[in-house]
Amino acid sequence: MQKEMKWPLILFAVGVFMAALDNGIITSSLTTLNASFGVSPTWGAWTITLYTLGLAISVPIAGKLSDRFGRKKLFLIEVALFGIGSLLVALSTSFTFFLIARVIQALGGGGIFIIASSYVLSKFPAQRQGTALGLLGGMNGIAAILGPNIGALILDITGNWHWLFLINVPIAILLFIAGIRYIQEEQELSRAAVDWSGIAVLTIGVLSLMYSFSNLDGVNMLQSLASPMFYSFFLVGVAVLVIFYFMEKRLEGSDREPVVSTKLLGIASFRWTLLIAFFSGAILASVIFIPGFVEQYLGVSSTASGYWFTPLALASGIGAGGGGYLVDRKGPIWTLSVAGLLSAIGFLLFPLWVEHIWQFVIASTLVGIGFGMMLGAPVNVLVTEQAGENNRGIAVATSSLFRQMAMAIAPTIFAGFLARSFSNLGSNIQSGLADRGIEVPPAALEQYASGGTSGNDVSSLMAGLSKIPDANIRETLLQAVHQTTGQGYNGLFWSAVIFSVLTLIVALVTGRLRQKEKQKQQPEGSLGST
Repeated sequence: MQKEMKWPLILFAVGVFMAALDNGIITSSLTTLNASFGVSPTWGAWTITLYTLGLAISVPIAGKLSDRFGRKKLFLIEVALFGIGSLLVALSTSFTFFLIARVIQALGGGGIFIIASSYVLSKFPAQRQGTALGLLGGMNGIAAILGPNIGALILDITGNWHWLFLINVPIAILLFIAGIRYIQEEQELSRAAVDWSGIAVLTIGVLSLMYSFSNLDGVNMLQSLASPMFYSFFLVGVAVLVIFYFMEKRLEGSDREPVVSTKLLGIASFRWTLLIAFFSGAILASVIFIPGFVEQYLGVSSTASGYWFTPLALASGIGAGGGGYLVDRKGPIWTLSVAGLLSAIGFLLFPLWVEHIWQFVIASTLVGIGFGMMLGAPVNVLVTEQAGENNRGIAVATSSLFRQMAMAIAPTIFAGFLARSFSNLGSNIQSGLADRGIEVPPAALEQYASGGTSGNDVSSLMAGLSKIPDANIRETLLQAVHQTTGQGYNGLFWSAVIFSVLTLIVALVTGRLRQKEKQKQQPEGSLGST
């Protein structure tokens, strides 16, 4: 690889890893952060929610502005924003200031992956794009998986949550300086006026939609869907996005360039590719729950569970690199089909087979390779095929936005399986005791059954039950909790199987649509030549 391509790719890979790491790295310190600022867990959750909202806003904006002002300039701005935001987070003296700083940090981090992918698709030769995008996708996936473990490590070493964010500052400074020197700017910039009104309307629509998803309750899904806090913001978001579409449609052919080309949205294969991006986001969200499965179902201690997560992280990196290689050799549809199949098989093994840690390693490796292959290369190649030079940034940003939306919705659904499973704890305990002919007073039975109400309480519940002196009762109760936890995770993994199979099916449909579109397309018929 030539030097002028190698160094920008390295810088982009580091930037993508740094930005993607920051949402996972904070999860390990939420308890410490809440105690430091004296806020409740409900308010503390906004440290993650606001970062997710900031990412969602910045993705389409950075994608469009990079087409207008240049990828190098936008990359430097994004890195600077992320570094400044990280510093402000670390120096926060109040929770309000902390949340504002997290938004600034997210506005910087959200656009880095978009700009990096757009750069690769524009500068790299077609036969190397898949490999390069696979590297970027691998950094994104590995960071999301390892974030909590890295956060816990930094917290253990330093004993101070501020270092979780201060560590970003020198990295951002080095990236900024190196970016000035090594990223070459030979981009043909769009000279059309920026559609700032479109950007504002899109931002409002996305914010409203994402905020509605944050109000969903996985335990009481139907009730939360009927709550005003969900449907009011959801309907407003949908209405605003419909208005946005017609605003953009009116701009086609005018002196102002729309934020999202409605011609691009009119291409069937592009719309189906967005669906693939959504499914891949849901699959990535399910992977985040696997460490809990290791600890709560397989019984691995919390200190050791992170180590057993390493094979999955390594497999996702191998899958991302291999997926990029396959895109260059076999094409994006073939790669996505294999990825969906591997991911489905891996997730299927969890409810049907995995009972021991060695079985977990095999199943998680298949999952890691499968979802790793989906990240970066195949979706980005598909989504930019007919976008043209001036629309590549926003095309990648649109697919990333769909993935981000899935990552906001899916965790609520998955966590709901775990939480709802504990409504069966009482009956599982009663059944287990009856099978052994053990009689327990109703008051004691109720106390045992109310010991845990969600997947997050399993470890403390198991620890408490382990202290029961009667060996028969203790073993029966522990087995009931194990059974209940398994029921919750089985629902989660079966859902992930469905998302994986849907990815495979939609990839095949998209492949057929691509073939038909290419047969109809004139040599000069791409959006980039109009």
